[in-house]
Amino acid sequence: MKHTMGLSSESEKRDMGVPAMEQIYGKGVARAASRRRKLDMTSEGRTPRWGSYLILTLAILIFVFPLYYAVSIASQDSTTTQYGVAALKPGGSLLRNIGRAFGAMQFWNALGGTLLVAIVVSISTVLFSTLAGYSFAKLRFRGKGFLFVFVIGTMTIPQQLSVVPLYIMANKAGLFGSIWAVIIPALVSAFGVFWMTQYLQDALPYELIEAARVDGASMIRTFWSVALPAARPAASMLFLFTFIAQWTNYFWPMIVLGPNKNSMLIVAAANLKGAYFTDYTIIMAGVILTTFPLVLLFVFAGRQLVSGIMAGAVKG
Repeated sequence: MKHTMGLSSESEKRDMGVPAMEQIYGKGVARAASRRRKLDMTSEGRTPRWGSYLILTLAILIFVFPLYYAVSIASQDSTTTQYGVAALKPGGSLLRNIGRAFGAMQFWNALGGTLLVAIVVSISTVLFSTLAGYSFAKLRFRGKGFLFVFVIGTMTIPQQLSVVPLYIMANKAGLFGSIWAVIIPALVSAFGVFWMTQYLQDALPYELIEAARVDGASMIRTFWSVALPAARPAASMLFLFTFIAQWTNYFWPMIVLGPNKNSMLIVAAANLKGAYFTDYTIIMAGVILTTFPLVLLFVFAGRQLVSGIMAGAVKG
């Protein structure tokens, strides 16, 4: 009987006007119903047209073409390399050139160093950025506004301006040539703090924090059990962005790694360029070895990444 009454009440809500619903059920229910009806009206009966498919096809071709061109160059013989339109036809030396690049780059050593940097920096950035974002979004303390503006202001400083002091500090600390000289300066980012602050302001109600405090949870326990689960969609996106940024980071590792430049893939691939002769077939083979793990990441984790984006987009 209760189930039937629930169904009838839902059908009544659908047939009822927004003003009447606001008087009976309140403004919150009325606004939610209005938004739902607008979404149903805009999405009902709409099917993609040929123009949409054309735009999507062009976008895919634009993004895929550089990778195809790299594969085509890498598949040619180094003595008869062709460029331009003639290079669009692949050759038969792809595996041989990849094998040459594999040995010249010391691939497994470079892959291990790149994974170490990307994973450690991504986890650290997510943890510290979520802690700082939770503090800026939900805690009250003196100077909060000034500190948040100061953190955002650091994003306007170009990386090139900080290279000289970072290099001096890394050299004085004995980290020059070490992979830790790449990891330590990137343990937290201003963008990550801004990202998590903006997300937690809307995604985490004060009522949940107050309920945890009433139950006797400490501040750290409240963060770990309440704030961190609520921030999971945004944290997963921040992890992805940071992972890709560190995987493709070239400028600072190229400077600070010194003689150990084969410790990261992107720098090892750049070192394939010779001093007097540039073999673009082996360079493009190195590019393929560098980007292939990222392609695998998107192939196997693409659905989870999209679901994380959608979970963050429909919050509230």
